[in-house]
Amino acid sequence: MGNTISIIGAGSWGTALAILLSKNGHQVYLWHRNKKFIEELKINKENKKYLPNVDIPKNIIPTDNLNCVKKSNIIILAVASQAIREICKSIKPLLNDSQILVNVAKGLEYKTLNRMSEVIYQELPNNSLMTLSGPSHAEEVARDIPTTVVLAGKNRKETEMVQDVFMSSIFRVYTNPDIIGVELGGALKNIIALGAGISDGLGYGDNTRAALMSRGIVEISRLGQAMGANISTFAGLSGIGDLIVTCTSKHSRNRRAGIQLGQGNKVEDVLDNIGMVVEGIRTTYVAYNLSKKLNIEMPITTELYNVLYNNVDVNESVNKLMLRSKTHEMEEVVLDTYNGW
Repeated sequence: MGNTISIIGAGSWGTALAILLSKNGHQVYLWHRNKKFIEELKINKENKKYLPNVDIPKNIIPTDNLNCVKKSNIIILAVASQAIREICKSIKPLLNDSQILVNVAKGLEYKTLNRMSEVIYQELPNNSLMTLSGPSHAEEVARDIPTTVVLAGKNRKETEMVQDVFMSSIFRVYTNPDIIGVELGGALKNIIALGAGISDGLGYGDNTRAALMSRGIVEISRLGQAMGANISTFAGLSGIGDLIVTCTSKHSRNRRAGIQLGQGNKVEDVLDNIGMVVEGIRTTYVAYNLSKKLNIEMPITTELYNVLYNNVDVNESVNKLMLRSKTHEMEEVVLDTYNGW
């Protein structure tokens, strides 16, 4: 017998997960706050705004009524990261302690610098919480293209139960107890994807993109370790895996936004052109401030912050990165393992 699941957020990822879970035999409610949007979903059986040309199965129930969470044993939070706190406050009176929460938002809270699980625990401290992340574009998952992700949770038994809920022949799920690392990998890779997009927009090539990705995962790992993550997590699906797909894919909003920035467009115009949330822009602000707070060197993040928030020309930022003082590739390895080299 299947589960009853509420997905809060009917964007591209929320809709793709609804399709996946309905095919797995679960009863799925798909919530969006806009009544007109929901009515169009019911009529068209298609999310034309966020996930066009993909049929929505009949057993998915679109709704604008949050009471759907009362009927569900699993609630998936699929809204933008900056809306997570608000939606948690909205559903709190409707929850009981036995319901499991799964967060799929990839970001960091702008005002508090908090990770998503920290935000959720602050508002909903009595519910079990897991984080689903990894290289998983909605456009491909919805079309049954084989995908592999990671599910992080504190309680192994409950995490493996939810793993079974998501698993299918086209969607493979691994588990990991490192919620901090999985969350940070999923959030911080968007910063590097913006940088990769800017590189492409400037007309640079594969060499530049590879350098950004390689040095980018170093920055992500440094900040992650300082925040309590296991460094091994960043070598996995939610780290290097998600970084690769987000920096290279045509589906990546952050990369597309970066391309437009590299072509000389202003941030506000880029956001209008993309038409959906570009998580990396806010995440760059948070990561930059966390790096200052924790005294972590993150040169790529710093230069992207300058481009986004200080109106620094992208060419000037590239020059600063290339002309930094010479150093070892892996400072920590050289200093810890080859002391005196």
